Amino acid sequence: MSSSSSSSSFLSSSTTAFFLLLCLGLCHVSSSSSEQGTYIVHMAKSQMPSTFDLHSNWYDSSLRSISDSAELLYTYENAIHGFSTRLTQEEADSLMTQPGVISVLPEHRYELHTTRTPLFLGLDEHTADLFPETGASSDVVVGVLDTGVWPESKSYSDAGFGPIPATWKGGCETGTNFTASHCNRKLIGARFFARGYESTMGPIDESKESRSPRDDDGHGTHTSSTAAGSVVEGASLLGYASGTARGMAPRARVAVYKVCWLGGCFSSDILAAIDKAIADNVNVLSMSLGGGMSDYYRDGVAIGAFAAMERGILVSCSAGNAGPSSFSLSNVAPWITTVGAGTLDRDFPALAILGNGKNFTGVSLFKGEALPDKLLPFIYAGNASNATNGNLCMSGTLIPEKVKGKIVMCDRGVNARVQKGDVVKAAGGLGMILANTAANGEELVADAHLLPATTVGEKAGDIIRHYVTTDPHPTASISILGTVVGVKPSPVVAAFSSRGPNSITPNILKPDLIAPGVNILAAWTGAAGPTGLASDSRRVEFNIISGTSMSCPHVSGLAALLKSVHPEWSPAAIRSALMTTAYKTYKDGKPLLDIATGKPSTPFDHGAGHASPATATNPGLIYDLTTEDYLGFLCALNYTSSQIRIVSRRNYTCDPSKSYSVADLNYPSFAVNVDGAGAYKYTRTVTSVGGAGTYSVKVASETTGVKISVEPAVLDFKAANEKKSYTVTFTVDSTKGSGSNSFGSIEWSDGKHVVGSPVAISWT
Repeated sequence: MSSSSSSSSFLSSSTTAFFLLLCLGLCHVSSSSSEQGTYIVHMAKSQMPSTFDLHSNWYDSSLRSISDSAELLYTYENAIHGFSTRLTQEEADSLMTQPGVISVLPEHRYELHTTRTPLFLGLDEHTADLFPETGASSDVVVGVLDTGVWPESKSYSDAGFGPIPATWKGGCETGTNFTASHCNRKLIGARFFARGYESTMGPIDESKESRSPRDDDGHGTHTSSTAAGSVVEGASLLGYASGTARGMAPRARVAVYKVCWLGGCFSSDILAAIDKAIADNVNVLSMSLGGGMSDYYRDGVAIGAFAAMERGILVSCSAGNAGPSSFSLSNVAPWITTVGAGTLDRDFPALAILGNGKNFTGVSLFKGEALPDKLLPFIYAGNASNATNGNLCMSGTLIPEKVKGKIVMCDRGVNARVQKGDVVKAAGGLGMILANTAANGEELVADAHLLPATTVGEKAGDIIRHYVTTDPHPTASISILGTVVGVKPSPVVAAFSSRGPNSITPNILKPDLIAPGVNILAAWTGAAGPTGLASDSRRVEFNIISGTSMSCPHVSGLAALLKSVHPEWSPAAIRSALMTTAYKTYKDGKPLLDIATGKPSTPFDHGAGHASPATATNPGLIYDLTTEDYLGFLCALNYTSSQIRIVSRRNYTCDPSKSYSVADLNYPSFAVNVDGAGAYKYTRTVTSVGGAGTYSVKVASETTGVKISVEPAVLDFKAANEKKSYTVTFTVDSTKGSGSNSFGSIEWSDGKHVVGSPVAISWT
């Protein structure tokens, strides 16, 4: 969500730490062969014997044939054909032999990827002509799979909203601290899914979290209000980022599907939520969760997203927070829009002041009593602890006698940033200087600390650490400076934003694009403080957090805006419009930067570039895709018929006389895997959505070792919706070392529109 004078979002640091420690990737949650685990069972729906009237009866009978005690957790109708259940390994193997069973796959556990934004994106009061507040804009429904919703937030006000769209088939479920009356004409759907979670983790402790759509964490409220929160004047976090908060699509309706709990997000619940969202008739699905890397037929999110895509639903997912490492992306299926994170032009500076006269600028969202107006004794946490990792300020590691009354320097890593401050405070420290290490470099993420604190970059941290450990009487102080806007350069790619290449399908370039994901202001739960720590008794209406969890709903909301203007556009058309109009340079023409390196970012970092919604409404040309195209893509991956059936829920046979190529999937970007000198051909088809026009191509390449040629070089469109095809040949006449990359672009222009596609070339 956003604030028109300042605003922005990441997984809250306490939640981040919890989920990362819980599941550093995509975790199998099945157990040893003698113990039970949850399995997703894919069935060949068309093979149901005529003796059964309902598929659910057939599923139950199939299950009974191998187990007297097993029960159906969910039956699925839309996301997949099949059911989920608890089985031993032997029972799962036995079930696999039953008629009509395609596969029996163990469940996975996913993790959450933890408001100046509209103005920063060019969505100000002057763009009403691009996105008019018509009936169409309030007929679009954004579904959000996350931790639920805090319905009392002003971001869900339905003032000025008309009746709920007649196409809406959803509802609001009752549970702990939540009834159907909590929904309204803005928040039109609220469901929760816990059977998969409880079958593995045991009953939900309702004294700790609500067994209902209510959000006790804050993450889900933040993401859904970022996508489509109503306009709220006077929004801020403790006075920071004050302004008018609004979601990307403030007139769209919101439907929440709670699938994430204290112990994680389970694929049986996620599939059940997607199943319901499809039936409910959402238009956009936003999922700020993921983890690990699996083939598409083993990835519940990818499978569910395929079904949603077929129903015309755009699925937007976070790229992950595992950057800046290469090959760190989640949610890379080509029918998913994969969103990385960039910064805004707003910051929250806080000075680290040293006794040697040097000052270093960090960031902080601390609000409270300032430190005494003098320099205070300063100590490095590693010298105030008997623990080997004392420098990290983990719980119970600081010696109070050495810390009391002092500023403490802690190193970032392992535990949550805000928790480090809480540890310092509990030991009697008066303030904290938190230093980034090599893992985070110069990226500064602001937190609403519980004591005066500032986070500084790695370079400043090294200098400060040298001072505090070598000066005989080190002193320091911290000065909190508030909110500043107009920060340049912005955006820069966030260091935490996961990077390509795509480890599952290297010839599909991911991420697709980036959007604001650092220090994002949006609505928050009333059940937790801004840090999410149990010791944080503060309650706020809005919070500032960061992550690709926050960039994903920006794109979800922008997709809703485009859907309202172009209701006939497919999910692929909407994504194409966002990608081909994204920008890759600043206003001065210089390339976007990557904060992890300080150098220009590449398509493996920013995809097609940074979202630019004002130009996306009229992209000129689009790269469209149909279900049939994606089925051909699965054939190009050499998937078996059963693997294709798992993903697509149909009996589809690849044509043995046809040559399938991933290079021919009509994607708005190009990823070329070079395994030797030669020519690599890619075909694309563009559709004119800007009427008649003659488009000429412009090609750019970083290296002379690869020649990029486009045939034809001119495309002449006589009318709207006309299609034209072209072929790109990448001629490689030089060999580079394995792991080398080179980048470029292909742009079509008619003088009014520029339709850009990034190119990434990798030597394998």
